[in-house]
Amino acid sequence: MDVGKNKAGGRSLRLTACAASALLGWGVLAVPMPVHAQSLDTNQSSNVNLTAASTDIDGLDLPGSGSTATASSQSKAAKAANQPTTGTSPNARLRLDGIDPTTTGSTLDDDLRRVNLRETSADDLKARQHPDREDVQGIPLGTFTLRPSVNQSINVERNRTGSINDDRSFLQTDLRSTLKSDWDRHALTITGEGVWQKNLSGSGAEQPTVDIKADLRLDLPADTTAHITAGYQFFREDTSDPNAIAGASKQSAVNQFDAGASLERDFGLLRGTTALALTRTIYSDATLSDGTQVTLSDRNQTAGTWRGRIGYELSPVLIPFLEADLGRTFYDQSHDSNGYARSNQSYGGKAGMELDLGDKMKGELGFGYQHTEFDDSRLASIDSPTVDGNLAWSPQRGTDVSIGLSTSVQPSTTAGESGYTAYQLTSTLSQELRDDLTAKLTGGTIWRDYPSGSTTLDETEYNAALGLTWGINRYLDLTSNVGYQLTSRKTGDDTKQLQAGVGLTVKR
Repeated sequence: MDVGKNKAGGRSLRLTACAASALLGWGVLAVPMPVHAQSLDTNQSSNVNLTAASTDIDGLDLPGSGSTATASSQSKAAKAANQPTTGTSPNARLRLDGIDPTTTGSTLDDDLRRVNLRETSADDLKARQHPDREDVQGIPLGTFTLRPSVNQSINVERNRTGSINDDRSFLQTDLRSTLKSDWDRHALTITGEGVWQKNLSGSGAEQPTVDIKADLRLDLPADTTAHITAGYQFFREDTSDPNAIAGASKQSAVNQFDAGASLERDFGLLRGTTALALTRTIYSDATLSDGTQVTLSDRNQTAGTWRGRIGYELSPVLIPFLEADLGRTFYDQSHDSNGYARSNQSYGGKAGMELDLGDKMKGELGFGYQHTEFDDSRLASIDSPTVDGNLAWSPQRGTDVSIGLSTSVQPSTTAGESGYTAYQLTSTLSQELRDDLTAKLTGGTIWRDYPSGSTTLDETEYNAALGLTWGINRYLDLTSNVGYQLTSRKTGDDTKQLQAGVGLTVKR
């Protein structure tokens, strides 16, 4: 090992840490909030929200297990230095950038990709039982490890809205890779996913996606951790999205750019977190069936959010917390095509409890209130109670259960309508049937609640998917899946979607 390079790298990281500390230090002085403030990613897919801190099912940044505050802090510091991390949202329900995380592309497509992902179990027993599989694989690149995979599948899809059928068969290529550092202090994790589809028959809409995220974790003195994040996402709006263009042969392509930073610190029994996020969203034109282009540039926007949380460690198992958030969204055009000023501001808060029962069960649950007010006085404000939470549970070896609850506010594009509140429930059951065969079942529902007086009535979406993954060897997996989605509307026709496919994954 080159000692000179290590020293130079250490000096560079110390300078970076000092700069991050100077920029974010105000947050600690102004609002002390918990280190363990992050939630599991309830969608388990290409989440559009910006990373503010990082956790995974194995390394949930939740209460430590030490018998004293000092032992607890040391345990958490060791965990942060050694556990891999994946990005999560700074606030699952605060979406002021015009994108509902429940409708970024097709919910069913997200579920079908997720049921064939080989994820580490909640108690990490799978990795310990088979040290020659999964986590130990990868391509060493200096002080980084690259873990790429490619899945090629053939699929069929049936869509029915009222009496209109829109079926297709298509090829799909899924590219995934993770690049993680192997440093003594600090950590850099870069994840990338891409989906390419090509129709073989039929006329259903192709759904390409790209999702890239980067998270730099800086381990600072005094039980303080900083995260600097960036991301890019591309997807095409799904036809079942309430804001999609009716009758369009090709919906708008959405490009989203994210950047953010967070600061987390322990103050003895108090845990504090403060986070900032910026999101830039750009919409392309939609294409009607007759070839007409519909310009959607009036939806382009820039959003900024701040979130803070403070918690108190009653015990290593329970931490009650209080959380507050503020947001502001600016549209590029002061008025949309219907003459409404849709720039808005939001504030909210919640109270809840974090739970850590060891390697077998971790999670949190919070209840609160959200208020979103628009610049245009003709648009009614959106006031809604909120519920957000997650649970990761491993009742026995080879069995993993996860449940997620989230609330988000979605502005509308319909003239005179302000928007709606989306309440989402997701659940996943993963069962290792054999050492080389895993079954995964996902299900969920989304309730889109429009405010009283709205001309649009509430609608509910249900979805479920089942996937089987057979590990042929450490480099090849055979995958199969089937999924169903129903969008039930009080006005208009219901939409039903059925999709099934088989594929082969090559990984390293």
